[in-house]
Amino acid sequence: MKTRNWIFAAVLLPFCSALALAQSARQGRLVPVTQTGMRAPDEEPADKGDATLDAHREKRAMQIFLKIVENRVVSAADAMPANKYVFAPTDGEFKGVRTFAQQVKHLAATNLILAAAALGEEPPADAGDEAGPETVRTKAEILVYLKASFARLGKAIDAIDDKNATVKTSPISPLQGTTPTRLGLTVEALIHAFDHYGQMVEYLRMNGVVPPASRA
Repeated sequence: MKTRNWIFAAVLLPFCSALALAQSARQGRLVPVTQTGMRAPDEEPADKGDATLDAHREKRAMQIFLKIVENRVVSAADAMPANKYVFAPTDGEFKGVRTFAQQVKHLAATNLILAAAALGEEPPADAGDEAGPETVRTKAEILVYLKASFARLGKAIDAIDDKNATVKTSPISPLQGTTPTRLGLTVEALIHAFDHYGQMVEYLRMNGVVPPASRA
């Protein structure tokens, strides 16, 4: 199970990165990666000046990716005992790393910040410097915050449309200037979430907890 999940992630993440870059690379000409070499025999080639994408197809792919990431992350967060949310490894090169609670809150805060940018909104005031609200402290509160962040990211994915329009970016994103799009920002958020999921898995195993996605 674990091997299959990570093989899937290894294949899917570069694909999504390439998709985002293909969408953002040139404002005046867009050929989505998912459509490259897949034109139906009776389909006319897209106009060279056309800056559209197959929004339904891209949106559906992102919704599936969101659900996979959300299931992995939320189940891992729920699997850690409440009294271990303050855990941070100390052996080896781990000085100053986040606690498990801080990892989850950071992941959720980043989801909310990038979702807001994709939706053309101001970032949540309580997201802080990607750290999340000080008032969110217990496991139950953090789980609510985490689930809400994925719901908001889902709203941003739902807003992907046929126009290859750029949006105002976030300072935390490497997508700057004229390149940010809703697709690009949501792909970035999900890749970032999967990165921290890997760290959460390590924290779980250090505490004798097998991640739910790795159980038979």
